[in-house]
Amino acid sequence: MNPTWHYLVERRQLWLRDRKLMASTVWLDALTNSMSIDETATSWELSIDAVQEIFEYCESHKDLIEAEAKEERRRLAIREIFL
Repeated sequence: MNPTWHYLVERRQLWLRDRKLMASTVWLDALTNSMSIDETATSWELSIDAVQEIFEYCESHKDLIEAEAKEERRRLAIREIFL
């Protein structure tokens, strides 16, 4: 059974509803900067509920997020763009 997301909308991954912002972008920023849910909500101007939903989605879909990042790095390498 798929959960009902209130703040997220599905494209390939989930994006924040009404914003051009991938859930994984918010989550990875929070992880990289060791931010709490409250700090993340403040930093991104999001509700705490939205950030909790983002974390829930991303933590349960780590494999998908990692696979898509790997694929994006491969596409960039083909174009000789290295990060």
